[in-house]
Amino acid sequence: MEILKDISLYFSAFIPMYFLIQVKFAVDMIFGNVEPSVLNFCVLAFLALLIACGVVGLLWNIVWNKDKADEIKITDSKNITDQHFLGYFSIFILFALSFDLTKVSMFSVFVFIIIFVGIVYVKNKLFYINPFLNILGFNFYEITYTKSGQEKQDTAKLFYRGKLEVNQTVSVKLKNDHFSFVEKTRNR
Repeated sequence: MEILKDISLYFSAFIPMYFLIQVKFAVDMIFGNVEPSVLNFCVLAFLALLIACGVVGLLWNIVWNKDKADEIKITDSKNITDQHFLGYFSIFILFALSFDLTKVSMFSVFVFIIIFVGIVYVKNKLFYINPFLNILGFNFYEITYTKSGQEKQDTAKLFYRGKLEVNQTVSVKLKNDHFSFVEKTRNR
C-alpha cells in the first residue's frame, strides 16, 4: 500500500506539466492546429488521469494519512526550496513545448519517460522534489530535530506552509527521512 502512496505522490509532482500540456492541446484544437482524433482524446484522458492520481496522492499523504504524528522540536532549520525545483521546470518546458503528442511515437516516448523518471523518483525517495507543493504554498526544509522527551538529534526533510523557526515545536508524521508534512505548530 505504501508503494501506491509513493507512486501517487510522484504523479503529483508533475501536475503543473500535465496541465500545461492540456492547455497546449486545447489551444491547438481551438485554433485548428490539431485535429480531433482518437489519439488526441487518449492523450487528454491520460493526462486527466495522471492529474487525478496526483491529487489523490497528495490528499492521501496529507489529509487522509493515518500515520501516528510525533511532536518534535526544531533545533536547526534551512529552507532549501530553491535547490531542487529548477531542474524540474526544464522537464516541464521539454514536454510542454517540444513534444508533439499528436504522434503515436512521441506519445509512447512521453509515457516511457514518465515511467523511467517515476522509477528513479520512487526508488530514490525523491518525494521532496515536488514543484506542485511549492505552487500550493509549501516550503521545503531540511531540519535537525529532537523528538519530545528525547535528546538524540535526527534529520529530516519536510514541507511546511510558512517559515519554520528554530526552537519551534511541531507535530509531524515522519514518513521517512526524505518527505514529511508538518501538521500543526505549537507556541514556543
